[in-house]
Amino acid sequence: MEDVLLFLQLLNQASTCFTGENQTIKWAMRLRVALYIAEALDYCRAEGHPLYNDLSAYGVLFDENGDPRLSCFGLMENTRDGVGMLEYNRNGMITPESVVFSFGTLLLDLLSGKHIPPNHALDMIRGKNILPLMDSHLEGNFSTEEATVVSDLASHCLQYEPRERPSTKDLVATLAPLQNEADVPSYVLLGIPKHEEAPPKPQPPLSPMADACSRMDLTAIHQILVMTHYRDDEGTNELSFQEWTQQMRDMLDARKRGDLAFRDKDFKNAIDCYSQFVDVGNMVSPTVFARRSLCFLLCDQPDSALRDAMQAQCVYPDWSTAFYMQSVALAKLEMHKDAADMLSEASALEEKRLRGCRGP
Repeated sequence: MEDVLLFLQLLNQASTCFTGENQTIKWAMRLRVALYIAEALDYCRAEGHPLYNDLSAYGVLFDENGDPRLSCFGLMENTRDGVGMLEYNRNGMITPESVVFSFGTLLLDLLSGKHIPPNHALDMIRGKNILPLMDSHLEGNFSTEEATVVSDLASHCLQYEPRERPSTKDLVATLAPLQNEADVPSYVLLGIPKHEEAPPKPQPPLSPMADACSRMDLTAIHQILVMTHYRDDEGTNELSFQEWTQQMRDMLDARKRGDLAFRDKDFKNAIDCYSQFVDVGNMVSPTVFARRSLCFLLCDQPDSALRDAMQAQCVYPDWSTAFYMQSVALAKLEMHKDAADMLSEASALEEKRLRGCRGP
């Protein structure tokens, strides 16, 4: 019953305990409201919160399944909080017995379909026939015996002397046997549709790269980058015959040595070789930046890894691998929200590319 303390939004489809433009609540549902609120009050008492300010039908809410709940706004920490009860006006404080008194007025509200002022409540039922009190909108669809039990319980709750009123445990014990339709869901009794959770949107299966990055599996990422080789660099550099100098050959040789070291998992040597290639600056390769980024990650240098991944993105703004490597570097830097956003963007770019859109 812990969730009875939660403030849950009143369903738009559900009517209040009072009649009006909305459909009248059935008798079985009114009995359920009485029991659930009694259980809520008894739970509050057991948990050390026996005081509730201004208990009335207006504090009864319905959750998404139509079950009655008690608003937590009335819970009080001490006996000087709140106003509006008969005992407060008389003694200057609210007591657990005052809460039971207010529960008695709530029972009358459920019986009559009207809000009855506390100072008139007992006069309405003392020594009188229960039938004239009953809500006419029920059109006789209630048990007179059950209504009499509820009326008698309300009468005991409204006794002038607090010590003569029942405890919250007594309230539950009296109301529980009246639940003859306990197996019927509340939304059925209220005549509202059953709440259905919206089905989650199906997520497309992750690509091998997305899966490896989401799991921070650097070994799997390494295998993928080795297999993809330099096909993503196609068209990034167009060199004239005059540019094929000795310096260019040395630069390409450095990249080749870096590739061999990368393949053989000699990541520190790969960093040195790739750095020689990058420092010359005559060619720009996003794959080199991506591979060196992974090498930095494997050498516990996430800051450098992030810089290289960003450099790869500068070369190819829509290259998914650059975004994937940034997501891993950000996660290593414990920037988890940014990492998740980057991973989602990378996956979207990869899916777009696989659909045949132009891009590396």
